[in-house]
Amino acid sequence: MKKKPLDCPELNADTWNSGDSLHIVNISRRTFLKDLALTGFVLAAGFPALIRADETAMPSEKEKYGADAMPHGWVDNPLVFVAIAGDGTVTIICHRSEMGQGVRTSLPMVVADELEANWLHVRVEQAPGDERRYGNQDTDGSRSMRHFFMPMRRVGAAARTMLESAAAAQWQVPIEEVHAEQHQILHPATGRTLGYGELAEAAAKLPVPARESLRLKNPADFRYIGKGSLRIYDGQDIVTGLAQYGIDTRLKDMLYAVVARPPVFGGKVLSYDTKDALKVPGVVKVIELPSSPPPADFNPLGGIAVIACNTWAAIQGRKALKIEWDKGPHGNYDSVAYKAELEAAARKPGKVVRNDGDIDAALQGAVKRVVAEYYAPHLAQAPMEPPAATAHIVNGGCEIWTCTQAPQVSRERVAKWLKLPEDKVTVHVTLLGGGFGRKSKPDYVIEAALLSQAMNGRPVKLTWTREDDLHHSYFHTVSVERLEAGLDTQGKPVAWLHRTVAPTISSTFALGSKHQMLAELGMGVINVPFAIANLRIENPEAEAHTRIGWFRSVSNIPHAFAIQSFVAELAAASGRDPKDFLLDLIGSPRHIDPRTLRDTWNQGESPEIYPVDTGRLRRVIEAVSREANWGRVLPNGRGLGLAAHYSFVTYVAVVVEVAVDERGKLSIPRIDIAVDCGPQVNPERIRSQLEGACIMGVSLATLGEISFKEGAVMQDNFHTYQLTRMDDAPREIRIHLLSTTEFDIPLGGVGEPGLPPIAPALCNAIFAATGQRIRQLPIRDQLRKD
Repeated sequence: MKKKPLDCPELNADTWNSGDSLHIVNISRRTFLKDLALTGFVLAAGFPALIRADETAMPSEKEKYGADAMPHGWVDNPLVFVAIAGDGTVTIICHRSEMGQGVRTSLPMVVADELEANWLHVRVEQAPGDERRYGNQDTDGSRSMRHFFMPMRRVGAAARTMLESAAAAQWQVPIEEVHAEQHQILHPATGRTLGYGELAEAAAKLPVPARESLRLKNPADFRYIGKGSLRIYDGQDIVTGLAQYGIDTRLKDMLYAVVARPPVFGGKVLSYDTKDALKVPGVVKVIELPSSPPPADFNPLGGIAVIACNTWAAIQGRKALKIEWDKGPHGNYDSVAYKAELEAAARKPGKVVRNDGDIDAALQGAVKRVVAEYYAPHLAQAPMEPPAATAHIVNGGCEIWTCTQAPQVSRERVAKWLKLPEDKVTVHVTLLGGGFGRKSKPDYVIEAALLSQAMNGRPVKLTWTREDDLHHSYFHTVSVERLEAGLDTQGKPVAWLHRTVAPTISSTFALGSKHQMLAELGMGVINVPFAIANLRIENPEAEAHTRIGWFRSVSNIPHAFAIQSFVAELAAASGRDPKDFLLDLIGSPRHIDPRTLRDTWNQGESPEIYPVDTGRLRRVIEAVSREANWGRVLPNGRGLGLAAHYSFVTYVAVVVEVAVDERGKLSIPRIDIAVDCGPQVNPERIRSQLEGACIMGVSLATLGEISFKEGAVMQDNFHTYQLTRMDDAPREIRIHLLSTTEFDIPLGGVGEPGLPPIAPALCNAIFAATGQRIRQLPIRDQLRKD
């Protein structure tokens, strides 16, 4: 078949990094160096000759926790992260991905505070993917601030010290006589001052001070940290439409692409006909992408790509394709049948992962036995901006512009697929219109690179449609959780048996994986901190039939739903108040070494620094109960539900108030959520993330479900994979931050831990209002009476 010429009209100059929006988007190294020459940056990232400290120096290999254990660890060199122009403008590099959590404000804010920079004179630039230079860049696991708070403090303190040293040298006074204050160095004895711009050139010639010599600020002197007074750095551009996301990328002579992928995971193309597709105006080429043998890893699924002069033409061309698919080994995957398989597995003994006491004898001697099974379906991350990437191969290298949570992984995978040295691949990180774990997996980035390669290096922007995103995600796992408990004569639990059955994320990386990983089990199952002498956790096998991946809060969602719902069921069976019952189950305040709970993962953190602290868990329960006025009398059809959960080394408790009318219509007048995440670096962003967690938690509990039939996803768009709309959202959300001013204690996570307790608190509230127990998510129409 004769190929159509590449006759798309030439596009205007790229606008993704032009004009006034330049200060909030990633810039290429070429553009950055050009700007430096024009604006007079003299203390700057990007100049190897100026770097006096070893930016690749890492913490001791003996330490394997926290940031030390992450790929490429951390970097705290000020010459990597800070640049100062002659006019005093301070540019701070943010090396983590911004997807609404505010990291592009919060991390630079930490640097600016220690630097004593005036925020009005601070610019923020996004780092490209380069972990050897910047340290770990994977934006997941609620780790950005937890792992980089102290390195960023040292970055600011080191840069401040260099400026103070330069001023002291110029004035020929001891450095102890000078200090930084709001963008200038002061010598109080003589009243002399020098601005940062005046000192930058001299400061850049000084050696970077040793980190053990740094003088960090007293927290009482913080200007920005802990105050919550700064607006999101790029908020104005976001709300006015100037912000540039991955899907907004425009390059000169760019082509546009979409891909028809196998409808069933593991399927492949048998045959295809491109004749009608090539007749669509604007379509320039149809290309077959290679399929990847399992395991899935981050590899593309294969399929047929349509390349055109615009995305609309590419979509229409894809519709015109005639493709015959081989469904592969998972063509019979059916959610209804698979649920029955999981239930059958949960009703039989499985792999024992924790075994305390004698569960069999305790159950045998119990006065009352309570059994319940809970089901949670697959979920899709469904970020508002679907995956998108633009690739341009030129001069033996590949440049990528994309919305990614994992720029270094994207870089490595593209280099592997294109057979290029890693340093020949540049990944520019744009804003992300949501991520929730989906954009940690760079299959879409690889697709864009392969299509640019197929077009002789011409820029190609690949866009996933909403349907693509829902059909071909790395889905949150489906699970059945079976719990059984024995109660004594006083209604206290003497035995606890939990069988958790779910396909594991490890199946995406290793064939034959049928048991949950330690990290998944450590999300609220084996590390359950209950004071029960006889406790056993089992993990029966479950085979994966689709790609399983990370999702906001990951396995904490089904685990918390089951455990906190079951606690409320036990309270009802013993005739006790759910709050009092939960507190008794947790027991007295104590520090528990997670290893004694068979949890050697512990969110990747040191068990000495981050023990399980039942006192903190009790504290959030008591705080949220007090703030929500737990126990207050409510009208008929209204109820309060409580749940608490420990995840990402943060403690959260939730009280949900519901109203259910005579027809079974559910509404949520109020949610109270109490959080103890340790020191609060940016309280404004913490509140925003918790509000978002409440909305998302309600959405998942009431509506969220991805289901399969004949191997394919049944949901197509937001009309079938529904999200909570405004009229069904909680009417009021009250955030209760349990504050601390002790910044020398370790930080917890924030982005994810607010989500897990929402569903069980909601279902417990429904039980309080109606007497109906919800054990299967989503709730959807289970309450309807009409």
